[in-house]
Amino acid sequence: MDRKPITAKGYKNVQEELKNLIKNDRPKIIQDIATARAHGDLKENAEYHAAKERQGFIEGRIQRLNHVIANSDIIEVAKVKAKAKAASKTLSKSTATLSKSTTSTLKKETTKETPLTKNKAEKMALIAKAFQETTK
Repeated sequence: MDRKPITAKGYKNVQEELKNLIKNDRPKIIQDIATARAHGDLKENAEYHAAKERQGFIEGRIQRLNHVIANSDIIEVAKVKAKAKAASKTLSKSTATLSKSTTSTLKKETTKETPLTKNKAEKMALIAKAFQETTK
């Protein structure tokens, strides 16, 4: 499975949310389910059904956050920016040597799977460059 880049701050936020869900929300929802069960008939107990639905949401979120943590590579933004500059210079030199028709074809077909971006560092640099351009 492909690992996804994440900033140190983003990784910390994911860990904090996971910790909060496990330590606070999960025990509270278990208590809510127990309280709703004590009210009697479960078929017509809206509190019970709402608590079970909330439990499903919490458990799903916990699984998702565990997946993010397990499949993430922490990146340093400063290093990515530096690599983006270097990759940008390399990419512009490469495309300058191509003919006009090849360059226009290249621009239309450049994706994360093209040979120009198979190197992990270049891929991250291009992602950072694209992000930087979209946030200007």
